[in-house]
Amino acid sequence: MAIVESIMDIPMEHEMNVLGQLDFNIKKIERAFDVTIIDRNGVLKIIGEEVAAEKAKEVIKKLLQLSQRGNTITEQNVDYAISLSFSEKIKGNQMIEIDKDILARTVLGKPVKPKTIGQKDYVDAIRNNMITFGIGPAGTGKTYLGMAMAITAFRQQEVQRIILTRPAIEAGEKLGFLPGDLQSKVDPYMRPVYDALYSIMGAEQYQSNSEKGLIEVAPLAYMRGRTLDNAYIILDEAQNTTPAQMKMFLTRIGFGSKVIITGDLTQKDLEEGKKSGLEDAMRVLKGVEGIEFVELTSADVVRHPLVQRIVNAYEKDEEKRAKRARQRETSEKDFGEQRNETRHRRG
Repeated sequence: MAIVESIMDIPMEHEMNVLGQLDFNIKKIERAFDVTIIDRNGVLKIIGEEVAAEKAKEVIKKLLQLSQRGNTITEQNVDYAISLSFSEKIKGNQMIEIDKDILARTVLGKPVKPKTIGQKDYVDAIRNNMITFGIGPAGTGKTYLGMAMAITAFRQQEVQRIILTRPAIEAGEKLGFLPGDLQSKVDPYMRPVYDALYSIMGAEQYQSNSEKGLIEVAPLAYMRGRTLDNAYIILDEAQNTTPAQMKMFLTRIGFGSKVIITGDLTQKDLEEGKKSGLEDAMRVLKGVEGIEFVELTSADVVRHPLVQRIVNAYEKDEEKRAKRARQRETSEKDFGEQRNETRHRRG
């Protein structure tokens, strides 16, 4: 294909943000599309094959639009914009449409919003369903976005209280008996939930609402026997529930309530051989009206880009293990059939 040159202007006030420190973002785009990008005081010349040059230009346009909307361009933004350019499913300017969906603001005034199409689907599912399951790897914003939705609904008086719960299971460690009163024993398990609460609501406002009983943070076991009306309920780390616990939790839901259930099936801390309540729910509740399952992937990871690479590496390893297990099973089956055939001949 013919080599073309494409020119575009970057306003001076957005130049550093879009190009990145020491042109870091531009170098990433050059490697992704095999193009050369030359910057002359905000005038970019993109040189490469026609299709590649056009895609590179579109990525830079998306980053510029994000910058113009007040965003600080991160490596995750660049990586995601590049990945979107290779997808045939993407229509129009979805990256900007996603950026417009502000769910809440942190105590520092920073907007909380979805950053990927998967996260946007997750948020829309929460809006449109009574129960939403958010399933995906670490760093995809399952708990944080769910918390933002809950706090916004609480502030707008759509619900009377927020209830946050998770199974009290150690991540592969035996911590023994923890000192202190009941709350002190519970707090270490709920720390990720507190972090999200403090970030969006603030410690003082949380403390005030908690003392009034309007925000409750408790282990899953404390849900038994209750009916939860007019509440926003978030069950975090649902992969560590048993089927019996999941059923117990789902049957607590009362009128006027909305439920978010999050989990990562690759990080189960249940005892070996125990079935996950999250897996069981995915099988049993599939197709039930009012319940939606949203599966997030490594493409939706919004933490440090290294986290995305770690998730991808583990996924590939799991695929290899599964493939080897299938091959071993096939080999054993073939061997068994051959042995039976040999015995039959001798008989």
